[in-house]
Amino acid sequence: MAENKQDLGTTDLGMQPNVAALLCYLLGVITGVIFYVIEKKNKFVRFHAMQSIITFGGIFVAMIVLGFLPFVGWMLGMLLWLFGVILWVILMVKGYQGEWFKLPVIGDIAEKNS
Repeated sequence: MAENKQDLGTTDLGMQPNVAALLCYLLGVITGVIFYVIEKKNKFVRFHAMQSIITFGGIFVAMIVLGFLPFVGWMLGMLLWLFGVILWVILMVKGYQGEWFKLPVIGDIAEKNS
């Protein structure tokens, strides 16, 4: 694992790339956008920032849509919220561990745009 962190390069922010990757997920879309805009050279950090934007932006939009559906939407919204919290923790841990952890479909999009 320590080997992996050494390969991550440097950041424009002056912090370790694995810490920056964790912070990309901390406040979801908000920190994702901040890190994506500020970090220009580190592909690892930009990847995690973009994956955060897409993932938690999608969950946010889905929660709004589900809010318009009576009862079933509320139930599905609760399940989506629980899934989002679990995913949030997993992504923060994987980012801190220095892993290029790609979610299906979203990870490929994030990789192309990082």
